[in-house]
Amino acid sequence: MASETAYAKINLALHVRRRREDGYHELETLFAFVDAGDVLTASSAAQDSVRVLGEFADGLDDPFDNLVAKALAKLPRSEGLAITLEKNLPVAAGLGGGSADAGAVFRIVRDRAGLPDDWHARATALGADVPACVESRSCIGRGTGTDLDEADESLAGTPVLLVNPRVPLSTGPVFAHWDGEDRGALPQGDARAVALEGRNDLEGPAISLCPQIAGVLAALRGTSPFLARMSGSGATCFALYDSLSARDAAARQTSESHPGWWQMKGSLR
Repeated sequence: MASETAYAKINLALHVRRRREDGYHELETLFAFVDAGDVLTASSAAQDSVRVLGEFADGLDDPFDNLVAKALAKLPRSEGLAITLEKNLPVAAGLGGGSADAGAVFRIVRDRAGLPDDWHARATALGADVPACVESRSCIGRGTGTDLDEADESLAGTPVLLVNPRVPLSTGPVFAHWDGEDRGALPQGDARAVALEGRNDLEGPAISLCPQIAGVLAALRGTSPFLARMSGSGATCFALYDSLSARDAAARQTSESHPGWWQMKGSLR
């Protein structure tokens, strides 16, 4: 039996540059991954199957819209896989949960049988975040997010707190509310500099659709992180800290002040 963590994806910076004629958006983003997330276990079977459990299992009630099943279908193998997905990440939350799950499937298959040479194209067909989630390491994404360049590890090991107001927020409407203004390219420098000097161009549109995000950001910024920002298209926000003790204190403070919010502690990979 194999086990893989589907590492939560966060966008330390997300610059939207333009709307494309094909309906997608040209963007530049700094991906990072938290050392926690969903958990997949896999064992050999006569045919593929997916079982979902965990706190957010109800968010994946459509088996035909499950990226784990779709990833299995994309990868040629000589054996079936029975996969159990422990869904710990909220759905439609800006954490790439489904993409992270698909990335974990790719790693499971890679370790058991290897990946086809065109694995990147197969991953891209599943979603713009999936190629980055296969390796789940800090990287720069361009185009729709699928053109990847390595990023340095200047933020590796940084304590991080994820907080979500338990309000799902679909990506499409958030992009539709972007005002179309190009506010400039991703900054130059190491990952820490890019994160600190960058921005998330979807933060304003997301707050207009989900005002609770502003409350989450205000609460996190009140815990003295060196950076707090919304991830992806929301509604999850993250805060980065200089020490584990500062992160843990922030988690306690946030939990006491807002017991209904979801949160996850971890460190950047």
